[in-house]
Amino acid sequence: MLFGKLMPRDGNFFEMFNQHADRIVEAARAFSQLVANYHDAHLREQYNRDVDNAERAADRVTQEVNRTLHKTFITPIDREQIHSLINSMDDVADLLQDAAETMALYDVRSMTEEIRRLTELCMKCCERVKDAVKLLSNIGDPATAEAALKTCEEIDRLESDADRVMRSAMSKLFREEPDVRELIKLKAIYELLETVTDKCEDVANLIEGIVLENS
Repeated sequence: MLFGKLMPRDGNFFEMFNQHADRIVEAARAFSQLVANYHDAHLREQYNRDVDNAERAADRVTQEVNRTLHKTFITPIDREQIHSLINSMDDVADLLQDAAETMALYDVRSMTEEIRRLTELCMKCCERVKDAVKLLSNIGDPATAEAALKTCEEIDRLESDADRVMRSAMSKLFREEPDVRELIKLKAIYELLETVTDKCEDVANLIEGIVLENS
């Protein structure tokens, strides 16, 4: 009995998941503002910093989760699920930062309608990830588990929407863009933004697995 009392338990993993999801949404909102205000160099720089700050904060949460995982004997869900989930969530934040940095490094001059549409879908996916993560701590409740699964289904639909926008954007780009350098720049941005939604879908798939195994 004494040994059981001394073993580290739980580790507040659900709270850390929520903290990370908050940072993902912060990064997505900052990126959305970056795209919306891209014509203003001062605001562009400000929102780039905001994306960076949110990504660094997400990294710190990821590191804390991994440190806590090594010190915790009894975890609320499978250890591999914790590790996979937090690292997949961190991929989302990393990709948002990559997209913002790529715009600056490639000296993209203006935003296309396709970038705006993909950004909006990224934003919605990130918000739904936050909603799904928030439900994890109470998936023993059937209604909560069902709500989490429905939220994951919504993320899947948003990712499919992003795929369609991506295919249309690429078709238009290769048919209509005469400047090869601009084509290369925009292609890279489109691919990064579509990959953000892919990673959100990965997170949703992991959450679905956790719900089905633990509810």
